[in-house]
Amino acid sequence: MSTPRELAQKHLVPHFTKKGAWHTDALPIIERGEGCYLYDTDGNEYLDGLAGLFCVNIGHGRSDLAAVAASQMETLAFATNWGFAHPPAIEASTMIAGFAPGDLSETFFVSSGSEAVESAIKFARNYHVARGDEGRYKVISRNWSYHGTTLGALSVTGIPKFREPYLPMLWDGTRHVPNTHQCTSPADTPANELSCVRAIEEMVLAEGPETVSMVIAEPIQNGGGALVPPVGYWQELRRICDEHGVLLVADEVICSFGRFGHWFASERIGVVPDMITFAKGVTSAYQPLGGVVIRGPLVTELFDSPMGSYVHGSTFGGHPVATAVAVANMTAMRDEGLMEHVLLNEGYFGEQLRSMAEAHPSIREVRGTGYFYAVELCADSTTDRDLSDAQEAALQGGVLGGFVRDERITIRPDDRGYTGLTISPPLVADQAVINDLVGRVDRIAGRVDGWLAGND
Repeated sequence: MSTPRELAQKHLVPHFTKKGAWHTDALPIIERGEGCYLYDTDGNEYLDGLAGLFCVNIGHGRSDLAAVAASQMETLAFATNWGFAHPPAIEASTMIAGFAPGDLSETFFVSSGSEAVESAIKFARNYHVARGDEGRYKVISRNWSYHGTTLGALSVTGIPKFREPYLPMLWDGTRHVPNTHQCTSPADTPANELSCVRAIEEMVLAEGPETVSMVIAEPIQNGGGALVPPVGYWQELRRICDEHGVLLVADEVICSFGRFGHWFASERIGVVPDMITFAKGVTSAYQPLGGVVIRGPLVTELFDSPMGSYVHGSTFGGHPVATAVAVANMTAMRDEGLMEHVLLNEGYFGEQLRSMAEAHPSIREVRGTGYFYAVELCADSTTDRDLSDAQEAALQGGVLGGFVRDERITIRPDDRGYTGLTISPPLVADQAVINDLVGRVDRIAGRVDGWLAGND
């Protein structure tokens, strides 16, 4: 009889996984989770240092969310939002409106983050056409940004290796500009003079403001390694968009629902965008759900236009089971003080990571905030020496991933604009879990130190 591992290798096509990592006797088969830990069919325990994929915010094994899903299935397993509404979607959208900044008050539900970005792109275009600005269709995004993998979302994604196989199929309306880590300005430069800010405004002007539909950016960018923007950066994006009639979209598929101690990271950085995309943490991944929350006046203007509607939809958008779980998840996060917990512990988390890094010549920098960090590797931090091409290729090609697997932790060996580790635990992680996580990263870094010494 075939084992589950053999059946997976025979019948299940993995996501973003090479054959060598999939067709191995060491492939973990995860069967249950509890809090911040996962357990495989061989009885091994893993620390979930990535919250699944930045999404299991409330932690694993919540029977209360499972009970809500079961109850909703018994009551109303499915209903559409095409010309109808149902109580769970109404309640979820009302809660989101209460948490969202400013006048972001109307939510369009879909089933994933990629779909949420697609929906924002289409709403922006729909809105401009409804106002008679039919020339506006271009999107400005940033290098190494990740906005999803469906063709529309992939068009605005800025990660070359994800785009390259599909380039002939991608829409050509996106223009990519430097991200905040690629900023060449001195540290004390005013926000409006930063090279990464000027690049956006210069691109708007070069393309013609009358052709630009929206600017999209993650408040804290994932690709490139937990890139925290300079103070005033987002206020400048708001200014640029306002001056040129462009919509500003905050892609918060990772950033929202507590990752940075607020319901939405836009609140933390002090800006009200025109749209916020979300997914992942809205249900803590107990059900697939995503969406875009939009400023109410924009929806009103679209509805009151001759066009009269947002020309977009999906079968499972606003699914009653998914939205019921979202309500239960948001309620639990609120009642259990998860935002406060992140804000209380983020300083300790960052301090422990940075203190650990000081002992390792292979660690150049620890970046991030909230419960989201990146550990960037180099050949020697004492001399600021970069990894050689061979070292980088080997670490990215499996060496670093092997060290991570040996520690039984799910942090991400990252190669998107840097070589390092992405860390993003469930928001319920307390100081004991943080210590466990940092201890495992410490041991991984120690092995990288030793490997680099032998592969100079």
